[in-house]
Amino acid sequence: MNRISLQPSSRRKHRKSGFSLIEILIVIALIAVIATLAIGNIGKIFGGQQAKVASIFVNQTVKLGFTAYKIDVGSYPSSEEGIGALAKAPAGKETRWKGPYIEQVPADPWGNAYQYRFPGSKNINGSSGYDIWSLGEDGMESADDIGNW
Repeated sequence: MNRISLQPSSRRKHRKSGFSLIEILIVIALIAVIATLAIGNIGKIFGGQQAKVASIFVNQTVKLGFTAYKIDVGSYPSSEEGIGALAKAPAGKETRWKGPYIEQVPADPWGNAYQYRFPGSKNINGSSGYDIWSLGEDGMESADDIGNW
């Protein structure tokens, strides 16, 4: 009669697990290629966002500061006082000024100063509002200007 042994075989098959050196090197090479392509195109990925950043600033971000300034002082800053009036009290308005309404006046994404005019002529509120704009990438008044109009 044949006996069936219930005990595990003394000879176990050992299975290799893990990756071979070749497989690891291939993965490292693929990661290096992908990283090189990503780093080379980083300017293209974020390059088109400057106009969007400037638009958000002139249409949304600074609007809150100007509104609070107008509530406290009674009107928007004059063209001469400029955007800087949101960060530092203009002469003669120190008693009503409760700012700063912004921490500092930023430059636009191209490193140029934002332009400001009150009373405005291009915004949707006409002469009762202000104009604020970026001169765009070329740094001159032209068709690429980004404003609150």
